[in-house]
Amino acid sequence: MQVLTVLVYTFVMMVGIGVLAAVILFVVDISQTHDAIRRNFPVLGRFRGVFEHLGEFFRQYFFALDRDELPFNRAERNWVYRASKQGTNTIAFGSTRELRPVGTVLYVNSAWPLLEQDVAEPAAVTFGQDCEQPYTTNALINISAMSYGSISRPAVRALSRGAKSAGIWLNTGEGGLAPHHLEGGCDIVFQIGTANYGVRDTEGRLSDEKLAEVAAHEQVRMFELKLSQGAKPGKGGILPAVKVTNEIASIRGIPVHQASISPNRHPDIDSAADLLDVIGRIRDVTGKPVGFKAVIGDFAWLDELCEEIHKRGVASAPDFITVDGGDGGSGAAPMPLMDNVGMVVRESLPLLVDQLISRGLRERIRVITSGKLIVPSEAAWAYCAGADFVTSARGFMFALGCIQAMQCNRNTCPTGVATHNRRLQRGLDPADKSERVARYARTISREIAMIAHSCGVSEPRQLERRHCRIVTETGRSVPLDEICPPAVAPG
Repeated sequence: MQVLTVLVYTFVMMVGIGVLAAVILFVVDISQTHDAIRRNFPVLGRFRGVFEHLGEFFRQYFFALDRDELPFNRAERNWVYRASKQGTNTIAFGSTRELRPVGTVLYVNSAWPLLEQDVAEPAAVTFGQDCEQPYTTNALINISAMSYGSISRPAVRALSRGAKSAGIWLNTGEGGLAPHHLEGGCDIVFQIGTANYGVRDTEGRLSDEKLAEVAAHEQVRMFELKLSQGAKPGKGGILPAVKVTNEIASIRGIPVHQASISPNRHPDIDSAADLLDVIGRIRDVTGKPVGFKAVIGDFAWLDELCEEIHKRGVASAPDFITVDGGDGGSGAAPMPLMDNVGMVVRESLPLLVDQLISRGLRERIRVITSGKLIVPSEAAWAYCAGADFVTSARGFMFALGCIQAMQCNRNTCPTGVATHNRRLQRGLDPADKSERVARYARTISREIAMIAHSCGVSEPRQLERRHCRIVTETGRSVPLDEICPPAVAPG
């Protein structure tokens, strides 16, 4: 009887507290002026926000089909998860991919695919043949720019170890060189963003002394000058104040706990001539290959760049160009820029390659590409279009365990990849995730090569535009070399 009395008393108390809370919320809602729904429908109006927030998760897990979501659908994410966890990727009972939509890529299998004994290792490619310290690698897929700051310490540590195991390079992103980048012993591409983080003097200008310090690390094999990136062409990097820890502030050379906003371009680069001047300066100081990264929009400046290179001599050319897609990336960005500015890689990569061929610079300048190329079929297309290398950021984020929670800019990433919350970082074990990074790199490289062998060539860098077809509005596919006829070198 006493137990029943306690239960009744507890129930009455809970109901009373609930009624009191509802009354308080009613008064608050009907009194405030910034939310019309809550003012007109007190208490009940609050459920709209709750359901809107929960809808994001319900769509992802219950309602969206395997091929529906953006920026990456469940089928693509699951491919990466299987590749990184198991190192194998077979499916059964037929493809779930719709092969008829306009733009679908179909590879032209050869009647005589290569036998296993006839295949070759990917060809080695050298950057900066005339540099004091050129860089040679045959890696097909590499880790694109993600700064320490935008991603967490255990994520960087896992990427560094995994890159070393797989024999690929790791791009530091614009946030400077951290000890965690060096930890695994992998090859490193040091990116210089518009704020010169990690290589800036007290006034934020590019410092030759700091450049030399970075270049002194043997692991740092190349330098990449970032002009723009896929997430936000025309705007600099954005690192919220909550992510600017003492360590990150020290590495970047900026105040702690203050938002880190990079300029929207390099203040000292105002023309093609300025760009070549800065590239030459970095190459002279470091002795290592130097290139630049850009989202392609306006092509006129590339004409000016090629003309300036010929005016000075081909030795003045950048050692590589990284072309990024204008359809977003791993960084936080304003929606108008992420959604609407810059060409996607499908259009810009062939145009850039043809530009270099027609100007007689293709053999001098290596071409790297990035932008949603996280599965073998997309990466193989890039090799057909003329790329020398493919890089990926979000593919390796998935390998680390990213679930596409879309919280990279909030410091609340539930998988520990893009947060500095120590509690959330605990879920990301660098030792385990480094193995997943390496398996993903090996698996995608192997399956890119498998597509090449099916097309009758011995390795991916022998793929040409004739090896893939694009579905058109008529429903028929057309060879890529008809849509984008290869340029012809002068002479």
